[in-house]
Amino acid sequence: MVIYQNYTTVEGVERVKAYSDKNVYIERDSALYSEADDFAYQTRTYEETDAPIDPVEESDEIEQKAAAFDYLTGRSAVNE
Repeated sequence: MVIYQNYTTVEGVERVKAYSDKNVYIERDSALYSEADDFAYQTRTYEETDAPIDPVEESDEIEQKAAAFDYLTGRSAVNE
């Protein structure tokens, strides 16, 4: 089942995170996503697939997101 979690950012923007509770990809318009994060006003819906998310790929994606966050916020990922 696709899980939708509503949340509000620090800036007050309403968003919706979507992901599968079975650790499989979700799909919208023929594109696969391990998870999606959209503005709430977009009211996007996703369908669950049978394609399992590769744990290594998920780990790489998390590391890339963390590095991007550190870059955008000016934080260093290296302990000083």
